Formats: sequence, structure tokens, C-alpha cells
Amino acid sequence: MNGKKFLFGNGRVARLLSTLLTMAILVFSSGACNRENAPVRFASTSDPGVNNAPINNPPPSGTSVPGISYADVVSRVSPAVITIHSQMRVRAPQQYPFLDDPMFREFFDQRGGVPQQQPERRRSGLGSGVIISTDGYILTNHHVIDGAEQIKVDMIDGRTFDAKLVGSDPPSDLAVLKVDATNLPVLALGDSDKVRVGDVVLAIGNPLGIGQTVTMGIISAKGRQTGFQGSGSFEDFLQTDAPINQGNSGGALVSTNSELIGINSQILSPSGGSIGIGFAIPSNMARTIADTLVKTGKVRRGQLGIVVVPVSSERAKELGINETKGIVVFQVQPGSAAERAGFKKGDVITAFNGIEVTDSNVFRNQVASTAPGTEVTLTVRRDGREQQLRTTLGEFIPQTEPQR
Repeated sequence: MNGKKFLFGNGRVARLLSTLLTMAILVFSSGACNRENAPVRFASTSDPGVNNAPINNPPPSGTSVPGISYADVVSRVSPAVITIHSQMRVRAPQQYPFLDDPMFREFFDQRGGVPQQQPERRRSGLGSGVIISTDGYILTNHHVIDGAEQIKVDMIDGRTFDAKLVGSDPPSDLAVLKVDATNLPVLALGDSDKVRVGDVVLAIGNPLGIGQTVTMGIISAKGRQTGFQGSGSFEDFLQTDAPINQGNSGGALVSTNSELIGINSQILSPSGGSIGIGFAIPSNMARTIADTLVKTGKVRRGQLGIVVVPVSSERAKELGINETKGIVVFQVQPGSAAERAGFKKGDVITAFNGIEVTDSNVFRNQVASTAPGTEVTLTVRRDGREQQLRTTLGEFIPQTEPQR
């Protein structure tokens, strides 16, 4: 009975409980409505307190986010990228070198006739190139036209031109062609020194002869040296993961600013196909070589006559120096400009004409890009003391290539 009274019998208690329950429901409902209507703000990467890099502001409400497209870049630059077809003679091996001797010809005549020599064979080559002037100068790789007796270029508008070789430079793997035409589309050469690792690039060429193709990637590294062309080559490659295949050689590596920043040249691959490791000759090197080839038809390079190696921590300790800056002279060639200047094995070169030296390949290219006969000054550390050595550069003589 007391229990029933407590639950039902006391009217005032029941009304009080009912009132409290109603108020609780109203409070809960009011709180839920406030949370639903109030704007919810998550932390933005552009907030000062967040360590991430700022992102672009979102588009206005009701608009769709456009996809990233490089179609405008491609439409501007692709007409200046051409396909190169070359024809070259391949020497057949001389199986019977004595056929010019009458005695041997008589010997063969008695045994069924003179054997026939193999007919001369011809080999076709395929590559790409870039038009760099409206009057028909074309930049491509040396290996694309090496040994060619006939060269034709195809443009994407369907026109075909005969091309002649202006000049070729095997150590840089660059060549310049010329076609008899005017008002051609051109691709402006950009400043490859300003290219950064991570920049988006487009590779344009004619891989495997299927037609002009565009691939995309980024700059993976700068200042690469592969050594594929031998010790006589001069390399300062831009590395990219934009797919490059056979036929892309001599084609364009283009920035998103529609500028030529490299000439596609090599790939590293165990299979012969692209695995995302490609190399392009930087546009600044290509510009210098092309200008020289157009003016003189030949590239002349300075030579110091030393072999240098990087300064490792162990080598620095052996030399009694605390820094790993500069490069170490490993060998001095007899009769060279370096020997005349007094260079010795173990000298640490820290500057070339006042420019700090930090990399052996960069130093080699600096010397090579200086004309033979130029007087240069090198800063050298020897026995803990710094000194200046002056000399006149000799001339680099490329190794003679074997005949085909």
C-alpha cells in the first residue's frame, strides 16, 4: 500500500515528476536542434596552428571541382615535336676477301662458280626531335641520326621534310638538323637550372612508332650521370618518371609553363621498356651545344688533364682536413694543363674561377664548357694551406668511335 501510494497515490509528487520530465525533454530537444543548425568547423590545413602546408580554398557552393588537365600545354607545344626517320648503310662482312685475285677466282670457277657476296643491307632508325627556330632548326639526339645517310622528319600536321645534318656532338648526345621551311611552330627553351625536384613534366615523342604520344611525370632528380655513353661523355641529366620508350629519344621534356626543359635521351631498364627511370639532357646544356653547332658545326671543350674524386669522410681524415667540401685530385696527366700549373695528387680543389666546387661531375662540365686556350684560376688546399693555381686550358679530344 505504501508502495502504491508512493507511485500513484501522491498527486503532487506525480505532477512534480511529470513537470521535471517535460523540462528534461525540452532541454534535450533544444540542445539537439542547436547542434544541428550550428556550423561545424574542422581544423583546416591553412590554420596557423596546423603544421601542414596551406591548401587551395574550396570552390563556391554548387560548383564542381575541375579535374587537372594539361591539354592546353599539349596543344601549344606538340606541333613543334616531330618524328625523325633515318636510313643508314650497314656494312656486310666480307666473307671472301681474296676474290679480286685472279688465281682465287679461277679456283672458285673450277668448283662451280664464284660465291656471291651478301647484298648491302640498310637499317632504318626512328626517333623524335624538337623544332627550336621558325626557319627549321631541329634539336635531337646524336644517337638518333648517327651514321644516317638519309633523314626525313614528319610533322603532326602531315607534312614531311628532308633534313640535313648541321652538326652532331657525341659527348653530349646532341645533334642539330635543318629543314628547308619557314614559319614553323617552335618550342621555347626554358631555364633548366630553375627546375625543381617534384615539378610536373610532360614527355612528348613517338614511342615505338605508334604516333605522337604524351606522358606525364615529375622531375625525380637533377645532376644525374649514367656513364652509359662511356668516359668521354658529358652528362648532367634531369631524371624523370614520365614514361619514355624507344622512339622517344630526341623528344621534348616540357614544363607546365609550355617550355622545353630537356631533350629525352636515355632510360634505365632491365627489359628495354620504361620502368619510370628516364633521363633528359637539360635545356641549358642543349641551348649551348645547339648554338655552337649552328655557328661552327663542331663543339670544342676545355681540358685540365686531371682525374678527380669526391672528398669522403675517410679521405678527408687521410688528408688531415676537417671538411668534406671540394674534390680531390687523384691523377695528373703528364704534359697537361694541370701539370704545367703544378697540380699534385691529393690536392683539394675548392673553387673554379671563384665558383665553389662541390661535385666532381659539375666541375668536369664547368671545365669542358670553357673554351680551350682560356686562362683559369683554381683554388686549391694543400698541406692545410689554401693557394691559387693558374693555367691555360688544353682541348678535349673525343675518343674515336668505331666504324660501323
